[in-house]
Amino acid sequence: MKILLTGANGYIGKRLLPLLVELGHEVVCVVRDPRRFHLPDTLKEKLHIVKGDLLQPGGLNELPTAIEAAFYLVHSMGSGRDDFSEAEQEAAQRFAAYLDTTAAKQVIYLSGISNDRQLSKHLASRRRVEDVLATARASLTVLRAAIIIGSGSASFEIIRDLVEKLPVMVTPKWLNSRCQPIAIRDVLFYLTEVLGREACYGRRFEIGGPDVLTYRQMLLKLAEVRHLKRYIVTLPVLTPRLSSYWLYFVTSTNYSLSQSLVDSLRNDAVVRDHSIDKVIPHRCTPYTEAVSLAFSKIEQNSVVSSWTDSLVSGTMPLNYMDFVQVPAYGVLTDRQRVKFDRPPGEVLANIWSIGGERGWYKTDFLWRIRGLLDKMVGGVGLRRGRRSPHHVEAGDTIDFWRVLVADRQHRRLLLYAEMKLPGEAWLQFKISEEPDGNYLEQLAVYRPNGLLGRLYWYAVLPFHFIIFGGMVRNIIRYGAEEETQRQHSG
Repeated sequence: MKILLTGANGYIGKRLLPLLVELGHEVVCVVRDPRRFHLPDTLKEKLHIVKGDLLQPGGLNELPTAIEAAFYLVHSMGSGRDDFSEAEQEAAQRFAAYLDTTAAKQVIYLSGISNDRQLSKHLASRRRVEDVLATARASLTVLRAAIIIGSGSASFEIIRDLVEKLPVMVTPKWLNSRCQPIAIRDVLFYLTEVLGREACYGRRFEIGGPDVLTYRQMLLKLAEVRHLKRYIVTLPVLTPRLSSYWLYFVTSTNYSLSQSLVDSLRNDAVVRDHSIDKVIPHRCTPYTEAVSLAFSKIEQNSVVSSWTDSLVSGTMPLNYMDFVQVPAYGVLTDRQRVKFDRPPGEVLANIWSIGGERGWYKTDFLWRIRGLLDKMVGGVGLRRGRRSPHHVEAGDTIDFWRVLVADRQHRRLLLYAEMKLPGEAWLQFKISEEPDGNYLEQLAVYRPNGLLGRLYWYAVLPFHFIIFGGMVRNIIRYGAEEETQRQHSG
């Protein structure tokens, strides 16, 4: 079957894609910018990539019409746009109009459980998107899910942040709302099973795991899995705004996403319609097992996708791949270039492991202070970390940086700053082989925005002097003493 996949760069799309290919389907991936869509070599020859933008008039003109089904995995939750609901309706209308030009028999949409009469703004928007997609000639199949539990999912990472960072939690009253979490593996199972199944045409299903829990219970059960003792105090005085700020400062989420989550979590998200069980009988994964599986993936460094892959996790413009060439004019720079004698592969491994748990090799406390200051002015801070401790590809996040280039062959890593700045900043690491030996070049480039931007650069210049010089040398030295000791002991 020839299938169109929107949201192929997203958390669900990245995990669904290899499953569709494995099932023998021909997949057409719709992405805004093909330059930032990176795939394993095993998949590249088995699918097609087309450029499309649901928010632009004519943005779907390049999409094929000879398709049999489509997945609509698009939403704007956490985008920070005040008009996100209007944008979602507009995107859905364009997609429905496009479907009417195709041979598609089915469109599948992943929505949210929304049974309460008074819905949050985001859940109400999801329901309206369902109604818009239902106007297309292709039959609509909707899967409504609550919180998705899996390594890298926004909901899971927020719960994990709260439990691992706070022995005692003073929480808002919405922690008593009920939810029916579902494991990512079960979501993917249903997505693939409803595909092409005529009994699912024109149907809207609710899917959930076997456990109905309050958010408080979810936190405490995750703590049990992690063998942590946690205490929770619920206060009714924490307003939605205060609750949003609470999530924002404690977890890795940005403010717009935390605001959206708090708004949505006021509603119970429990399955009432169990009709999916008659069409597709399936035993879903219990909550604690789903949590254990998620941590297993994290410990094995095999997280396939993360919510931070989405651009709404930061402040990057949609055309961020246009920034892969570091500007040479109108910029301020700090260039460090050091010769080294270690095998280049060992130094490259240190570069590829920068940030996250490893840190920044020099004065990590200053990086943490900068991350806290960034959070205080509405930035992303350092809490996003990184998807994998050693693997990096373009589009990944590393703390408050976005990876633009991760070229192992040419030994180059280029990062673009998503922190709040009066200007734009790049940080590049590159290893070069020259006649007299190997060199590591560390280049920090800053393009100031007016006088304020220049004042900022000179204000932080003393810290750059402390950080950057020691940083490049520590990248070269990291792990060398341990390796020497290991060789001597061997």
